[in-house]
Amino acid sequence: MAYTGGELNLLNGKYGISAPSNSVPVMKLIKIHQPKSRSELYHLINSHFESECSCGIMSKGRVEDFGQRLFDAQRKEWGVYKYSLQECIQWEYDLFVTQSLKGNLIEKNAQQLLQAILVSLELKVEFAEGFVDEELRVDLLIKKEKKIICGIQVKPITFTKVRKNVIQQNKRANQKWGKPVFYLFYGEKEIFENMDKTVEAIIYLMPKNN
Repeated sequence: MAYTGGELNLLNGKYGISAPSNSVPVMKLIKIHQPKSRSELYHLINSHFESECSCGIMSKGRVEDFGQRLFDAQRKEWGVYKYSLQECIQWEYDLFVTQSLKGNLIEKNAQQLLQAILVSLELKVEFAEGFVDEELRVDLLIKKEKKIICGIQVKPITFTKVRKNVIQQNKRANQKWGKPVFYLFYGEKEIFENMDKTVEAIIYLMPKNN
């Protein structure tokens, strides 16, 4: 089942089932524990619900629990169950496990490509952490020496077609940071579609920060 689009995607978003505060900050979990496979990430999510870990992350459920919540939300939204429990569990598995691992790899690829392009300008591209990453929705930091120039959020191109309130929520989080945040989009083949424009936007800021 597709990660983006579709009725379950809308339902998941409306009821905040995969919101980090209602589930698990999965990208933070990946960055700390660095799972190498889907199976490893699946068990990491579940184990962080079942017992405490020194990393401090606690999950609000197992992958199956998130699927159950998605299944139950159908009744509230539509009055009927259009999708089976197994389909809902599989959808959440794809979201939390398959797509999260993919997203993590793409973020690393974006960081490496941007660093290679911007090194001549003596800029550094680093991963955002903590509050900036999780709450302000910034994936990468562009720095000149120790000064932050702007941030980058890496998103699938399908993000541009999600509900307006989802996009606005993301941008409101960005605005709280108080610095420019540019969106770097990738397509189905994981090719960045607006890399040139993103680099141009970063370079445009340079005279203002010299």
